[in-house]
Amino acid sequence: MTATASDTTDTAAATDEGREAERIARAGLSRVIEPGDPAALATFDGMGPVEIWHRLQSGGPDVERWSARVAEARPEDELRHALKAHYRFVIPGDDEWPDQIEVLADAGQLSRRGGVPFGLWVRGSADLRKLLEQSIAVVGARACTPYGEHVAGELSAGLADKGMTVVSGGAYGIDAAAHRGTLAASGTTIAVLACGVNVSYPKGNHALFDRILEKGLIVSELPPGCSPTRLRFLARNRLIASLSLGTVITEAAVRSGALNTAGWAEQCGRPVLAVPGPITSAKSEGSHLLVRERNALLVTSASDILEAVAPYGSHLAEPRRGPQRPSDGLTPDELRVLDAVPVVVPATLTSISRTAGLEPQVVKIALTHLATANLVEPLADRWRLSKSHRTNQ
Repeated sequence: MTATASDTTDTAAATDEGREAERIARAGLSRVIEPGDPAALATFDGMGPVEIWHRLQSGGPDVERWSARVAEARPEDELRHALKAHYRFVIPGDDEWPDQIEVLADAGQLSRRGGVPFGLWVRGSADLRKLLEQSIAVVGARACTPYGEHVAGELSAGLADKGMTVVSGGAYGIDAAAHRGTLAASGTTIAVLACGVNVSYPKGNHALFDRILEKGLIVSELPPGCSPTRLRFLARNRLIASLSLGTVITEAAVRSGALNTAGWAEQCGRPVLAVPGPITSAKSEGSHLLVRERNALLVTSASDILEAVAPYGSHLAEPRRGPQRPSDGLTPDELRVLDAVPVVVPATLTSISRTAGLEPQVVKIALTHLATANLVEPLADRWRLSKSHRTNQ
């Protein structure tokens, strides 16, 4: 039997209606159920969002804990208001949905916390999925040191120069430094918040959020208007870890929330990278612990970070060398002769040959090369180090 145009239209309409019902259900659930609520994960295990929403609306003793919020939820109105306010609710199946976040379906199972968010509230005109294709999380302590703030900004600027999106949490300290460093390099950054996307928290970062929105995004699983709480910050950390190719802990104490983000990155199978700090700084103890006990990779540059997260063989970091020295590139014999040449009082060719333990003819040729390189200078029939080389000793 051949499908008619009318059948195709009806199927498309039914699909659209199903998607709209799912979006409404997910928006309602984002308002009613706290992010990562272990009770919800256990109660609704194996159920789809529409089924969960209907069950909550129907009531019953097993869903009573959520009844107060269900009575106040108005997801249809919330979605309409979001369009007027220029933010949107992205759900699985949308073009913008970042598939890598699905790793949270398995991460955190042992603790019965976490889970994939019902959706992501997004503010900004950029495409969420595309920005996250090449992204690195840069996080750390709120009460950071000037060292940590400087390093976070430099690393983020370096990542931006390489075309990477920098993901962080919009907080004071390392987060803000990461966002600002990215913006200073004309890069793109995403702030993942523990409150609604229309809530400036902390208030002191309001101007920073405005700058982020010029090219980047503000994202949250919490609906508009929600305030942050400690548990919401911890739940937010799993999003930062799962959305990025790797997580850089720039500066963190042993009890820092940044280590919670590192833990989520480990559970998601993403690289954890740590920046070393002074061994006398308590703000770097957590970073050092990650390297010492949890196999985090020590990084000190954007190139190190890219080498760790990029596909094997690409973005290899350049070999590091110290400052170029005038004696670099000399042959072993030339180095022996140079060591044998006096600093101030000139010496004869015979004396230099004896000190170097080389034949006079070999020493004569070496001295000619060293003079051309301005490392030694002749005085009558004697030799000494050149003035410029003496200065560099």
